[in-house]
Amino acid sequence: MAREPARGPGLIVLDFDGTLADSFDWFCSVLNGVADRYRFRRVEAHEVEELRLQGARAIVAHLGIPRWKLPLIARHMHALAARDAARIALFPGVTAMLAEIAEAGVPLAILSSNRREAVRRVLGPDNAARIDAYACGASIFGKARRLKALLARTGIAADRALCIGDEIRDLEAARALGCPFGAVAWGYTDPRALAALGPEYVFSEPAEIARLAAGAVGQRPRFAPGTTLAPLPLPNGS
Repeated sequence: MAREPARGPGLIVLDFDGTLADSFDWFCSVLNGVADRYRFRRVEAHEVEELRLQGARAIVAHLGIPRWKLPLIARHMHALAARDAARIALFPGVTAMLAEIAEAGVPLAILSSNRREAVRRVLGPDNAARIDAYACGASIFGKARRLKALLARTGIAADRALCIGDEIRDLEAARALGCPFGAVAWGYTDPRALAALGPEYVFSEPAEIARLAAGAVGQRPRFAPGTTLAPLPLPNGS
């Protein structure tokens, strides 16, 4: 893990799928059915590891998905995730990490393309109660806009919000707003691909995130626990 700054984060913004939730196997199990429904390329088993080195834009191009289909596919995937929430578990160590960060007094937010209801079901009531804000339902390339709205709502400066995720698009969203980024080594994207882009941190286990938060200094933002940010009017597929 990279060296810690002199002053810790005032807000930790967590991705969900692949960062908190171990949903990759589930995703692979439903992907080809979705491909058949929406008529894009199936993913063969031998392609998976190569695709884990790519960003979302490259994967969408490889699968031959036109941009106009992305919102339709996303809505269908959201419905499947809600249906199968009981099949998706948190990564080992995530519950302890969330508890330790909350104990340290660092506010937590979740920024996800998944729906809030599915996120909360997988988290469970105790973990969900530790999340101060949910910015869910972002389109595949719309996380930067949701992150901007989250920062505006919380009043936290971009350089004080540590974004943590497992995909290149998570890193791109953080960079677009000027937020430091921590890449996790256990998610969808191969950690080598993330590390090559120079994130401020690379975390090898959830406990490392908790240890970083334990040294954080700063006031909690002025918003109520459990705040849900209203969906932004985003163009289709943006």
